[in-house]
Amino acid sequence: MKYPQACLFVLICSCGSFVACAKLAREEPQRPRQDLAALLSDADGSVGRARVSNTMGSVDLTEAGAATRISADQPPSPVVILSEADLQREFGDALAALPPVPQTFTLYFQFESDDLTPESKALLGRTLQAVKGRPVPDVLVVGHTDTTGAPGPNFQLALRRANAVRTLLLTAGLPDNAVAVASHGESQPLVPTPDDTYEPQNRRVLITVR
Repeated sequence: MKYPQACLFVLICSCGSFVACAKLAREEPQRPRQDLAALLSDADGSVGRARVSNTMGSVDLTEAGAATRISADQPPSPVVILSEADLQREFGDALAALPPVPQTFTLYFQFESDDLTPESKALLGRTLQAVKGRPVPDVLVVGHTDTTGAPGPNFQLALRRANAVRTLLLTAGLPDNAVAVASHGESQPLVPTPDDTYEPQNRRVLITVR
C-alpha cells in the first residue's frame, strides 16, 4: 500500500527515525530562546534594583515582581508586574532549592569581660534555636571591643568573647567543626568613637548563621 509523502514521514517519525526528524527541524526556522528575568524582594521585604540589557536595548526593574523577557534577536520586552502566583509558577522550584538566608545575632558583653550582659543571655536561646533549625549549620562568631585600652589586648579580649560564645554553642550540641571564630578587636566599632571611649554597643559578638 502506498502512502502520501507527508503521511509516510509521520510513520517514519513514529518509528523513531532520528534522521528524518532532524531534517525537518533544519527546515523549520528556530527562534532564539526567550529568558524571563524578574526582580524579587529580599527576606526582610526590601527591594533592590536591576537592569536587564542586551545589544538591542535595556529595561530597569525597580519593584518586586517586575519582569521582562529577553532574547538575542530583540530588545527586552516592556516591564510587567508578576503576581505572587506567577512568581511561584515560574521560579518556585528554583527558590525552594536555594539555601536558607543567613541570620545574624548580636550579643553584648560586660565591660572588660567575656561575660554576656543579662539581656544577651536571654537572647542566646533564640540564637541556638536558629542554629539548630539549619540542616547543616555553619556559624561564624566574630568578637569586638570598644576603644578603651590598647589595640593588642583588645584583640585578645574580642577573641576570648568569640570563643566564649563558641563554647556555649558547642555545649548546646553543635559539632566542633560547625563554629568558626574570629576577632576584630576595636577596629570595627558599631558606634564610631574616639580612642579610649567607653561604648557598650561596641563590646559585642556578631554571630552569622548560614
